[in-house]
Amino acid sequence: MSATLLDGRALSKKLNKALKYTVADWPRPPGLSVILVGADPASEVYVRRKGIVAGRIGLAHHQIDLPVDVGQEELLWNIDQLNADDSVDGILVQLPLPKGLDADAVMARIAPEKDVDGFTATSAGKLAQGQPHLVPCTPKGVMELLADAGVELSGKTAVVVGRSNIVGRPMAQLLEQANCTVTVCHSRTQNVAEHVGRADIVVAAVGRPHFVKGAWIKPGAIVIDVGINRLEDGSLVGDVETDAAAERAAAITPVPGGVGPMTIAMLMANTAAAAKSRLGLD
Repeated sequence: MSATLLDGRALSKKLNKALKYTVADWPRPPGLSVILVGADPASEVYVRRKGIVAGRIGLAHHQIDLPVDVGQEELLWNIDQLNADDSVDGILVQLPLPKGLDADAVMARIAPEKDVDGFTATSAGKLAQGQPHLVPCTPKGVMELLADAGVELSGKTAVVVGRSNIVGRPMAQLLEQANCTVTVCHSRTQNVAEHVGRADIVVAAVGRPHFVKGAWIKPGAIVIDVGINRLEDGSLVGDVETDAAAERAAAITPVPGGVGPMTIAMLMANTAAAAKSRLGLD
């Protein structure tokens, strides 16, 4: 492959190490509480990784495990308890939730100042107005990767494939605020290949293995692959044809090892930012 690999593992370790030293002298460690509903294997693995990283940094990490058949009111009650707990700075409810639970209502119940996922309407509104505080972790991690690689964004053409509230929409907003000209492609977009083919920066977050073909990539483009998809043989691949795209791109994120570790690092950073604000350390 000719493209430079944007190593999210290496950068996340550097950021986490710096954060560990930053919070060491605070009056108390930042507190992160995670609610896991049910026993989805992928969610369990992801939550476990978050806990391990939090422990390494020195955050006070607490996990609440609820059964798959938990009722909406009980789940909301648990969030209320965490909202009222002064030792908790960040609340994360692991998504997706089991069927029968209203994820929008659950997200809305989290106190905005503890919304370390950046999913509440308050967080989304502040980001849309260019006044972000707690930014969704994956888009924030992508911006850190681009900055660390020295990618100049101002004046560039960016295409975001996917428009979810978790990745696509906030990603487009962050790129636009960095003075990119941004196009968002989605399930109704015609001629996606043409849009991608003119982009200096491509962010793929559609959740479909190898959806973005290597031949679509503009020579010299920067390719960020947010997707992580498990194939029938157990292997993990992204939303981009990595090998083919790397022959044309200037830089590309690997899957795994690109965006994923940065998402967790940004969760830790958001928790610390929430604690810093609540402790009056600004």
